[in-house]
Amino acid sequence: MKMKFSFIDKKQGSIKDDVFSGLTVALALVPEAVAFAFVAGISPVIGLYGAFMMGLITSLFGGRPGMISGATGAMAVVMVHLISEGNAMGAPGEQMGLQYLFATLLLTGVLQGAAGFFRMGKFIRMIPHSVMMGFVNGLAIVIFISQLGMFKVGDAWMQGTQLYSMLGLTLLTMGILFFFPKLTKKVPAALVGIVVVSLLVIFGGIETETVKSFIQNNGGEGLKAGLPSFGIPTVPLSFATLKFIFPYALILASIGLIESLMTLNLIDELTETRGSANRESVAQGLANVVNGFFGGMGGCAMIGQSIINIKSGGRGRLSGLVASLALLVFFLFGATYIEMIPIAALTGVMFMVVIGTFAWNSFKMWNQIPLSDFLVIGLVTVVTVFFDLAIAVLAGVVVSALVFAWENALRIRARKHMDEHGIKHYEIYGPLFFGSTTLFNSKFEVNEDPSEVVIDFAESRIMDQSAIEGINKLAERYQKLGKQIHLRHLSKDCVKLIEKADKICDVNVLEDPDYFVAIDNYNRLMAKKAK
Repeated sequence: MKMKFSFIDKKQGSIKDDVFSGLTVALALVPEAVAFAFVAGISPVIGLYGAFMMGLITSLFGGRPGMISGATGAMAVVMVHLISEGNAMGAPGEQMGLQYLFATLLLTGVLQGAAGFFRMGKFIRMIPHSVMMGFVNGLAIVIFISQLGMFKVGDAWMQGTQLYSMLGLTLLTMGILFFFPKLTKKVPAALVGIVVVSLLVIFGGIETETVKSFIQNNGGEGLKAGLPSFGIPTVPLSFATLKFIFPYALILASIGLIESLMTLNLIDELTETRGSANRESVAQGLANVVNGFFGGMGGCAMIGQSIINIKSGGRGRLSGLVASLALLVFFLFGATYIEMIPIAALTGVMFMVVIGTFAWNSFKMWNQIPLSDFLVIGLVTVVTVFFDLAIAVLAGVVVSALVFAWENALRIRARKHMDEHGIKHYEIYGPLFFGSTTLFNSKFEVNEDPSEVVIDFAESRIMDQSAIEGINKLAERYQKLGKQIHLRHLSKDCVKLIEKADKICDVNVLEDPDYFVAIDNYNRLMAKKAK
């Protein structure tokens, strides 16, 4: 069952749509980049640099036009421990954690680029749809929870007039996003909502949290910054450094690729187009390498901003390019104006993203899909919320694989009959692999069978080494009683597996042009193997 996103217009984009949607995304990127920088324990300027460089490079070279990349919370959480341990490795006040972060991003980028170069992006196809739905639901909840933090000042929740103003402006923004598209779709509703609510706050003198106060409340000074500058991370070039940063680089590369490729799959489904997972992997890697050299915090694809982009009409590379360049202009020249934007407007936009992202139909699917799939959706959702995306996806894939193996293990069947020559035939149905070998062996009546037995695999398939071992154990049981068995109708690849195993199975294609496999002369073969 496909996920339904009726609020997404599947029409082809235009230059106007890409420009407007890019501007909308750039505004939404600001608090996200700043917030994730605070999570990682670094300057918000480094977060903005990271969002700018990730967005610029992936929009130009990535495999999914319309997808937005930037600084993300999933990677920021890992960076907290990296920076903390890095600081402890340097002298007091030296702040070596940041340098170790940049060095780690270089290695992260190399790993991601290698994954794309060796075409490992295709493995994203192995992720079941149930895992995809759990991923979407989990990230929607994570985005929702992250936006609740906007209703705090410091560590305390807003109260009184401040809370009512924040709620009112957030609901107003959401109302504009809901009703404005009914009037016209020529201008993104998200951009209109941000502009209208910002003007209302500025000219109406409404006291509420703004981008500037948000930064100041979290210990920052402001958005204004210069261009990022080139620099080589000043970390010791030693094996000890590699040993320290490699585990973090591997985790960051895995999280970044999983989140990016899952988002790519989602955008493919929403727009009914297809991107290149391998190309996106290379672009993500290149962007993180550039971040390592130019002082950004790195990142990956962002599902929230990507959905804002396509909801606003952005389809081409121009939308991501405009978003990244607009972000650059914001912190170079327009910091004063961007800092005036009320947080409520940006929060309202993100809440609408949550509503549009969550697969609400998953609640009524419990009796329409296998129970195991429904449980996987719930598992991935919960693990995404309480742990992280990479663990959630891996857990979902593992559980789905185990369920698949168990169900297929029970499908092995055997039909039995005797022919006119007194030879007993077993016709095997279903895949023979590690999960079904025990049931396979239980189908045979070794002691009661005649001196010659034929096992027909026309409707079965030998899948792995465990299956070969199962066949050989069965052959041993028969041959210990002086009985002979023949394997018929094996496919070419199954015959090759048996030949390579160099066990008691002797492939004799002369006797059966359909790849008749005769198991005979057991003692001769055992003696040959012993030599």
